[in-house]
Amino acid sequence: MILYRFDNTFEGLLTCVFDAYARRQFPDQLVMEGEPLPLFYDEIHQVVTDEEKALRVWRGLKKKLSSSAMTSLAECWLAEEAETPMLLFYYICKAVDTPCSIETNFADPIVLELSRMWKRVDWERIRLMQFIRFQKAADGTYFAAVKPEKNALPLITGHFRDRFRTQRWIIYDIGRGYGFYYDMQEVKLVTFSEESHESHLVSGMLNESLMDKDEQLFQQLWRTYFKAICIKERLNPRKHRQDMPVRYWKYLTEKQKEAF
Repeated sequence: MILYRFDNTFEGLLTCVFDAYARRQFPDQLVMEGEPLPLFYDEIHQVVTDEEKALRVWRGLKKKLSSSAMTSLAECWLAEEAETPMLLFYYICKAVDTPCSIETNFADPIVLELSRMWKRVDWERIRLMQFIRFQKAADGTYFAAVKPEKNALPLITGHFRDRFRTQRWIIYDIGRGYGFYYDMQEVKLVTFSEESHESHLVSGMLNESLMDKDEQLFQQLWRTYFKAICIKERLNPRKHRQDMPVRYWKYLTEKQKEAF
């Protein structure tokens, strides 16, 4: 068994592809740095991420795939599933080796599984846009905490930048420890200190001392509205959990106190 070990970045994955063709030796398994190695293997190649090599592979793919397929390929990396690196590696190699485009050949199991993986990432993106709830801080910045299964946060910043162009906001992924801050000019990557993680980032809700003076009132009004539009005779808990998965409830204003 031949192993390629890389730094678990998308550029690193593209470098793995470049090295495989350059060495004429393709890996049976990709392992991330720090990940335990299999008990038995014949050889391990340490991949050093090289932006120029990665760019050459990316340029080659552009000749074989449409722009939408390239976007889907890059977004699949955000799935962060155990099978993601190897699936993308096989897909890229197949795209390079096949004379015609493979992107609509869903009879191929690799193409089909990549399509399904992309749909899981895109579904997470849609749900994030649906279920993000902002809280207004004392300095006027709007804050929202999320903890998505997929690393879809980079896919929604454009939507919120366009929708809330005249407001400062932070959307923070608690599970991955990073977020994006919009200062009404550009979106910036941010991280919080450990002290912040131990306070309001644990629950995803701002402390009262950090809230705008009217924020608690607005939250109560939203919960009242949420309760008022509910028709108790038509309650369907199963459908409710299907449309609004329980894993999002912790960060929803209307779920901080049961509205029904």
